[in-house]
Amino acid sequence: MNINDYILKEIKALSLHSTVKKAQQMCKNYPISHFPIIEKNKLLGCVAESDIRTIENTDAELKEYTYLFHHFFATENTSLLDLIALFADNDCNLIPVLNQEQFYIGYYDLTDILDLFADSPFMHHDNETLIVSTTKTDFSMSQVSQIVESNNARLLGLYVSHETVDDVQITLKISSEEMNEIIQTFRRYNYHVITQHEDDFYLDQLKDRANYLKKYLGI
Repeated sequence: MNINDYILKEIKALSLHSTVKKAQQMCKNYPISHFPIIEKNKLLGCVAESDIRTIENTDAELKEYTYLFHHFFATENTSLLDLIALFADNDCNLIPVLNQEQFYIGYYDLTDILDLFADSPFMHHDNETLIVSTTKTDFSMSQVSQIVESNNARLLGLYVSHETVDDVQITLKISSEEMNEIIQTFRRYNYHVITQHEDDFYLDQLKDRANYLKKYLGI
């Protein structure tokens, strides 16, 4: 389904002339972190529910509190992953949406977007999740793809799930019946394998060697 099908219009945007009382009432009616403020269908910003609740003068209009406005939005062309990043970066559960003419046309709800991502092939294919890490200087997306595909597997997707000053951690979704070969290839390329897999023979070999060493030393 097209992500634009998830643009909602149920919650009406506020305007500069909306009163604080009206905004506070909307906070009670809807579990929304931010409310869009528009004038003539142009987005002026979003006001946070946490800020609205602290205003004591309920008869005042929102135009007196423009310094509280937050400025973020999505467009009709914003991708699913970019949307999720927008929600995270702005600590919100509503993202205003603008069309090509920069007019406000509705909003995305966080729950809908997370459900859409959860139902994507990336999450639902019959696949394995593999997490590996390496140094930033050694990380190459093309090399990661080559390692997976050279072992007759399909790489369904990947993303950098964690990073430090020197290292990156990569999460991969892989469709394969021979995960052990992929895991061993990553190790040969000096990747550290973080996730544990039942068919990772390397760990079994280490255990066998440790047991043999204990017997040899008479421990």
